Amino acid sequence: MLTPAQEELIAATAPTVAEHLDAITQRFYPLMFERYPEVKPLFNEAHQADGGQPRALAGAVLAYVQLRQDRARVRETLATVVSKHVSLDIRPEHYPIVGECLMAAIGEVLSDAVTPEIADAWGTLYEELAGLLIELEDHRYREFEQRPGGWRGTRTFRIAEIRQESAVIRSFVLAPVDGGPVAEHAPGQYIGVRLTLDGEPLYRHYSLSALPDGSTYRISVKREPEGRASRHLHDAMALGDTLELLPPAGDLTLVEGDEPLLLASGGVGQTPMLPLARQALAQGRRVVYLHAALDAEHHAFRDEVAALAEAHPERLQAVSVHERGEAADHTGRIDRALLARLLPQDARCYFVGPQGFMSAVDRALAELGVPAERRHYEHFGPSRPLDAA
Repeated sequence: MLTPAQEELIAATAPTVAEHLDAITQRFYPLMFERYPEVKPLFNEAHQADGGQPRALAGAVLAYVQLRQDRARVRETLATVVSKHVSLDIRPEHYPIVGECLMAAIGEVLSDAVTPEIADAWGTLYEELAGLLIELEDHRYREFEQRPGGWRGTRTFRIAEIRQESAVIRSFVLAPVDGGPVAEHAPGQYIGVRLTLDGEPLYRHYSLSALPDGSTYRISVKREPEGRASRHLHDAMALGDTLELLPPAGDLTLVEGDEPLLLASGGVGQTPMLPLARQALAQGRRVVYLHAALDAEHHAFRDEVAALAEAHPERLQAVSVHERGEAADHTGRIDRALLARLLPQDARCYFVGPQGFMSAVDRALAELGVPAERRHYEHFGPSRPLDAA
């Protein structure tokens, strides 16, 4: 717990740390991987290269410093971090590693400005944050483990079915090797996947693209040209092959209510929208399902959505947008004019896709009068502001 003197030091030095936080986090990761190479598989190399992971860490640290006196808001703000950690099996023993390397990075970047007293204050602050995250994550682990069909750590699943959904998206239906039941997840959540490539573990998150059925999970993966995990899943894995799953996580879930929904997606961002649409329709809610793809060849789940619309003709409006070709309802991109025509009154809006897509949709919805509390989205990678396209 911070002493009053340490509280004052944190308040006095926070602006300086914030000013240099990008440099600190950029130094932190190479330092940690050099000292503790065993933790490197927990981090997506692509998100390191494009700066997404360092920015996410910087944002989380700043948010905690600013909000730490409001425990309820801190817990709400850290929910995304906790979800990502749960899907990676982050454990208490990882936190001292991060703390040591983060303080070392602060010392290197700020040099003589970091007195022993300042170092102690920030070290104590980190321990406070780490303790809270450990508590929140343990609660999530225990809650899922106690569900029927739940587990803790990893559980081995085999590929029971493979379906090609588009030119670049493939679905994998996964069944547990032990033959036991599978715990339910909330529609819209993702799951942690641990692969083994060249003898080393590789962790990724993939949305669960089907409703829970008690016996399997379905993930739908886009093959990225530079993606080690997605290329391995598409090119090397076959029926009967096994992989390890971690507990489902994620907070892009339906808010209870009866208001209509706008579900907008771009590309593989459609994967969490499918179970959200099915859940909403089962609740009797009206759904506008708006999906954007490059063209017909890249439009996944078209038949599945069409069947859903046929089953719910009065409550589901499915609208497709292609950048090229004439096989969609609209040609071009999802823009403010299209959203204005389709947006139900008092709708709650969910949208997922590339960063630029989400930024544009969020901005258009705000201009159309949809308040922030009715605009819900999720990053497939590290979280960052939607204006950071």
